[in-house]
Amino acid sequence: MDNTLLDKLKAYCPAAVPMHMPGHKRNAALAPYLRDLGAAWDVTEVDGLDDLHHPAGVLRDAMARAAALWGSRRAYFSVNGSTAALLAAIWACTRHGDELIMARNCHKSVYNGALLRRLRPVYLSPAPLEAGLCGPIDPAGVDAALTAHPHAPAVLLTSPTYDGVCSDVAAIAAVTHRHGRVLIVDQAHGAHFGFGHGFPDSAVHEGADLVIHSVHKTLPSLTQTAILHLGSDRVDPQRLQNAMAIFQSSSPSYLLMASMDGCTDLLERKGDSLFTRWQQALDGFYDRCKGLRNLRLVTAPCHDRSKVVISTERAALTGAELADLLRRHHRIEPEMAAPRYVTALTGLGDTPETLNALAVALLAIDKTVAPAEKPPFPLPPIPQAVMPLAEAADRPGEHAAPADAVGRTCLEFVWAYPPGVPLLVPGETVDEASVALLTAYGAEGVALHSTTDGMPGKIFVGK
Repeated sequence: MDNTLLDKLKAYCPAAVPMHMPGHKRNAALAPYLRDLGAAWDVTEVDGLDDLHHPAGVLRDAMARAAALWGSRRAYFSVNGSTAALLAAIWACTRHGDELIMARNCHKSVYNGALLRRLRPVYLSPAPLEAGLCGPIDPAGVDAALTAHPHAPAVLLTSPTYDGVCSDVAAIAAVTHRHGRVLIVDQAHGAHFGFGHGFPDSAVHEGADLVIHSVHKTLPSLTQTAILHLGSDRVDPQRLQNAMAIFQSSSPSYLLMASMDGCTDLLERKGDSLFTRWQQALDGFYDRCKGLRNLRLVTAPCHDRSKVVISTERAALTGAELADLLRRHHRIEPEMAAPRYVTALTGLGDTPETLNALAVALLAIDKTVAPAEKPPFPLPPIPQAVMPLAEAADRPGEHAAPADAVGRTCLEFVWAYPPGVPLLVPGETVDEASVALLTAYGAEGVALHSTTDGMPGKIFVGK
């Protein structure tokens, strides 16, 4: 018998009468949806199936296999996605009121982690790229921030970004460690890094102390699964374990955990051939798309080629319009539409056929769209912070139209989703540049959200 978690579930489930949760009692015949969703394997912590928060058996072994595969010292399963792993990483590496040196283009879950710890963010500005993309974080900027803020315990950045842009993690790790600090890398979109040929290396291999991987984003694992990797002895593993218990359910899904273990097992046994197939399919896709004239594929100096970024900067349509054409006329659902580009995510489950379908669609659309010259789309500005993040988020206020909010203190997060990167943060002054950017997003058909659900028409600001 194999020793994956799913094997253990299959051996246990038919053999015991479940006088415990969950209430469906693994009776998949009770309703069609239970059968379709695999309720026969949906169990809780019972004898022989271990406990995620105190692992000593099959889950301990599953996480050890994951650590060995990705090359980390320890791996922690997250059934609450990369969000829980990021919150736990921040919690374990900081104390109440600390500064946190972080990339401005981090996901909103990082900002929520700063909010919970009442941290004071010190922002690293990404370099601008074409089509409004955020570029990499400069190691020299990290060095300057650490010099100016010597008591900040950690640096946190996103690599790759939602659009596949990678920073020089090895250089940033060297700088961070020279200052005696911890490097946390949100590599949610790069769980496939370090495998096969043609993708960037993993942040685990490049010296980061904590690395967060969403195994469901590009690898064959169920949605909501992620792994927090410990890469050094600079972070106390028990603090990490305790933090993961804080930010995860005390009743973790065995279906989700079994999918992570199954993914590890699959990559161990067939990873080389599966990655070769994926990369060959990408080669064929990029080769076919050399015929694009008005649409264009964007690549950065260090770019994850599994993220297909299609620029509309030279075409007479917006990113949202391109996404709509793909959806309505070609039955292709892209990951994200930004004002000047569309991002299509590929994964290990893609085939030459799926990528060929995307290439055929883009070439067909390209033939129908007229060329256009557009001014560069601006990167989000960093408004002046006049109040600590946590203090501003607790303040009473009122809703105001964006134009009427200029000069007032923002008391909420405002973001486009995806990718979930805040454009305004509590405690920042709403300035004209920020309002102009929000207006530009709306004009390009990109949906805007805010903490109080007032956007796109209202921003929650101080009275």
